[in-house]
Amino acid sequence: MLVDIGLFVTQTLSSLRPYESKRDPNSPNRNLAPITTELDDQDRLVVGGCRLSDLAQRYGTPLYVLDEESLRSACRAYKQALEKHYPGSSLPIYASKANSSLMMSGLVASEGLGLDAVSAGELLTALQGGMPGDRIVLHGNNKSDDELLIAYRNNVTIVVDNQHDLDRLAALIPAGSDPAKLMLRFTPGIECHTHEYIRTGHLDSKFGFDPDQLESVLTNLVGQPWGVLTGLHAHIGSQIFELEPHRDLAGVMAEALKLARGLGHPVTDLNVGGGLGIRYVESDDPPSIDAWVQVVAEAVANACRQRDLELPRLLCEPGRSLVAPAGVTLYSVGSRKTIPGVRTYVAVDGGMSDNPRPITYQSLYTTCLADRPLAAAEETVNLVGKHCESGDVLLKDLPLPTTTSGDVVAVFATGAYNASMSSNYNRIPRPAAVLVHGGQAELVQKREQPDDLLRYDVLPERFRTLR
Repeated sequence: MLVDIGLFVTQTLSSLRPYESKRDPNSPNRNLAPITTELDDQDRLVVGGCRLSDLAQRYGTPLYVLDEESLRSACRAYKQALEKHYPGSSLPIYASKANSSLMMSGLVASEGLGLDAVSAGELLTALQGGMPGDRIVLHGNNKSDDELLIAYRNNVTIVVDNQHDLDRLAALIPAGSDPAKLMLRFTPGIECHTHEYIRTGHLDSKFGFDPDQLESVLTNLVGQPWGVLTGLHAHIGSQIFELEPHRDLAGVMAEALKLARGLGHPVTDLNVGGGLGIRYVESDDPPSIDAWVQVVAEAVANACRQRDLELPRLLCEPGRSLVAPAGVTLYSVGSRKTIPGVRTYVAVDGGMSDNPRPITYQSLYTTCLADRPLAAAEETVNLVGKHCESGDVLLKDLPLPTTTSGDVVAVFATGAYNASMSSNYNRIPRPAAVLVHGGQAELVQKREQPDDLLRYDVLPERFRTLR
């Protein structure tokens, strides 16, 4: 499948004349580029009031660029949709695995969202970024004692995923102490049409209690002094465009809620997870945030009313749909290799270490040249990275204008699962990240340097004599 730069140019960038964004702030997950994207008087790409090629020159490449207005618009879209469509209380919880940083924690906290974390690192980042502990949930299928204790001591709700979690909490929490706040995760047995690696709601999953375990687990938790069950959680996957599975999920969760309350658990929260997809290329057609929330909210409310249940607080966990469209990654073009009659390779100064999604999920993106976004395509190339892997291909069969060394390439919708899944493969340092808003750029992640990669290496003393 081709990533059609022509469609992007004609349907997206050309609509920006006279240099005003035409994006929909109420549905940022359906935008191909950040909502502040525009063209300057020389038709060069600008995001957040900052010319992308200027950012590349100032901060170097590869460079992650995040648009503050897009991020805040997505947060508000979720909050407003929940308030509009759900008659009870609600809280969107940012899935910080998508992009974890002090900046992201502080931004979503300032918008009144909660946050989900899956490690000590994500917990500490959230807390130090300003997220209150009582708006954090801790996920994970193999939590360490340290992670459980950090969560407990900071009033974080712990999502119990398996018997190991329950056993460790029973051993860790001192007798007579306040009980831990628990949310129980179970697999609802619902499959979605998405990549097998990001399907988590079907029965064959490493996450959550199986449905046939639910009653016994809930029964055994009754009256435990070390924990109080305040919520139930289920999640059906990621990058989902379908709506019907979410309707199915509501009925399954309402049945679990009825069972839990019937056993005496004070369950007030129902967490339906996240999973709403975004538009990476023009052919993608995800539901809007409002449409997704409406389906989820109405289904949960109806399922609870049918069972005469008092409405729980509705929680959802947007990650990709909140942060991905706000991100642009900038690369500089380097070498070129043309095999006559076969293919042309254009290499950039990043690749699978800063964006592992193409080699992992065969993911597609929309891209263009930062200073020539309206230029017509003159050749079809493979845009490749600099790593020692033949599979280090960012985009295959990509129509582009003819490039020269030093051209800046902008790849859109890279705010999620790029920085957070980045690595130091080939000992390549991770990129810097900047937040743009109102013509100003703020450094929010420093660029690693080669020396940084040696910081935790230890050379055995007996090797030192060989130097």
